[in-house]
Amino acid sequence: MSAPDRSSASPVTGSSRGKRAIGALSSDRLFYKIGEVSRLTGLESYVLRYWETEFPVLRPRKSSGGQRVYTKKDVDLVLQIKRMLYEQGFTIAGARKRLRGGGQADPVEKRALLGQIRGQLQSILDDLKSCAPRPVSAKPGAEHEGRGRS
Repeated sequence: MSAPDRSSASPVTGSSRGKRAIGALSSDRLFYKIGEVSRLTGLESYVLRYWETEFPVLRPRKSSGGQRVYTKKDVDLVLQIKRMLYEQGFTIAGARKRLRGGGQADPVEKRALLGQIRGQLQSILDDLKSCAPRPVSAKPGAEHEGRGRS
């Protein structure tokens, strides 16, 4: 009897190499080797090792044999860094600063958020204007006539 072919399946998720396995962390596993994290995150091992030098918060433990062992928290951090660098357009320095908690929101993000808020407020204002009763008068300023001043 021969052993099943596992050359293209991840030992962590059982998924093939080409598929994204993000979010497929096994809750019963405590530690992941660098190759497993590489497959889970879609990043090469050398990228993970480089990020360890650039991000002080990313420090996986090393086993007695010297292998890196990542916890679920470490893997989540790797995914957060990946999202900041690849999807949100942060530089390494900007992502490092954001992870330290000292980073302000990106000016482009702020501008986009303010634009969204402005649009929502304008929509609310338009709704309020359309609901307000309008006086029926032929003369401008006639709505104020007949009101006494006290």
